[in-house]
Amino acid sequence: MLEKLMPFEQHYLDLNGNKMHYLNEGEGEPVVMVHGNPSWSFYYRNLVSALAGNHQCIVPDHIGCGMSDKPNDANYDYTLKQRIDDLETLLDSLGVTENITLVVHDWGGMIGTGFAARYPERIKRLVFLNTAAFHLPKSKPFPWALWICRDTLLGTILVRGFNAFASAASYVGVKRKPMDKATRKAYVAPFNNWANRISTLRFVQDIPLKPAHRNYDLVTEISASLAKFQQTPTMVCFGLQDFVFDEHFYAQWKDKMPYAEFHEFPDCGHYILEDASDDVIGLIKTFISKHP
Repeated sequence: MLEKLMPFEQHYLDLNGNKMHYLNEGEGEPVVMVHGNPSWSFYYRNLVSALAGNHQCIVPDHIGCGMSDKPNDANYDYTLKQRIDDLETLLDSLGVTENITLVVHDWGGMIGTGFAARYPERIKRLVFLNTAAFHLPKSKPFPWALWICRDTLLGTILVRGFNAFASAASYVGVKRKPMDKATRKAYVAPFNNWANRISTLRFVQDIPLKPAHRNYDLVTEISASLAKFQQTPTMVCFGLQDFVFDEHFYAQWKDKMPYAEFHEFPDCGHYILEDASDDVIGLIKTFISKHP
């Protein structure tokens, strides 16, 4: 069933002994799609199908996600910096160093923008989908569900023992259009046991909320880097019923990227490429064609 939903060739890159899975479909200017937590490259399957006729579509699975290896803490550093390093290594290995359209979602926003901050000259267009590249807005309380996962033993048991995070996201992450059984199963399939759910938990634990937290300064730097892209064609699409990346984050994007093209979807949730697939894919195709 997964092959029908995602009929692409599988590629792998060795990262210090860990295999990173990625898609590499089509030819032309590169479109790099970076997923978040708790998803994987499957999230972008329909966008790849729509763009691969004219573009090289590159979609990594972060280590610990999707079809990539899922090492323990001794064999991989589950941190934002390492994620950015991994993306840089992948793109360098493919010789992708210019004219990049970067499409990011959830944690992919921080990872992708972290890469862009290092190499702004490589970025041609930016597309942000229910994500952030800055600290938690002051107007937004840290969601209690994330706090439980991040800071309690109960959260560890729920996430790693019962796959609560990935499973719940497949239900609450869509609002306009519930996922069918096959799609929901595909989202949670890679996270099928305690060991394979390590990244799901580590992503949440890596969220920096205070200056003393690891990655806080890096997120500050990434946020500041957005000023470099004021002249870069940028589009922001948001499902406003996302329980994390909601109107508070959307307002922050408008403040930080005032010249971007904005599209809001009041009836959609976190997985906007599921809820409003045709709408968002159409907008992305039009956006790319408007900025040749």
